[in-house]
Amino acid sequence: MILPASAKHVIETFRLGYVATVTPGGRPSVSPKGTFVIIDDNTIAFGEIRSPQTLTNLSHLPECEVNFIDPFARKGVRVRGATSTVRRDTEAFATLYPQWETLWGDLAKRINVIVKIAVAEVKPLTTPPYDDGATEEEMVALYKQKYAEIYP
Repeated sequence: MILPASAKHVIETFRLGYVATVTPGGRPSVSPKGTFVIIDDNTIAFGEIRSPQTLTNLSHLPECEVNFIDPFARKGVRVRGATSTVRRDTEAFATLYPQWETLWGDLAKRINVIVKIAVAEVKPLTTPPYDDGATEEEMVALYKQKYAEIYP
């Protein structure tokens, strides 16, 4: 499936995705990953830095869903797909790695594995106030105010 422009915008603007996997024991597990990039129209990926449980889960069941949210507009996208891993010290890693190095500099040196996700399904996410007629401008203004109160 091709990532729509709206999904690309959220991913490239916020880059923090909440990755849902399943443990070998069948329990749900969600872990935030802040190093997402878009590889191409059909593939997203994150750089694994300290996510041993996520890697264990994906070795058991190599599928995941990732939620990306614009915290001010309260809109986002969920992306589902099969994963594959690209290990450091491989030609494939060397080909992909510069994207992370450009975005995160020295932090990228800590990446152990690149986890690629073949996009199989993309669905929009919105908050219920949109169902009641709220506009994006109203939501952004409201959450700017709320965040300003939290972080004055």
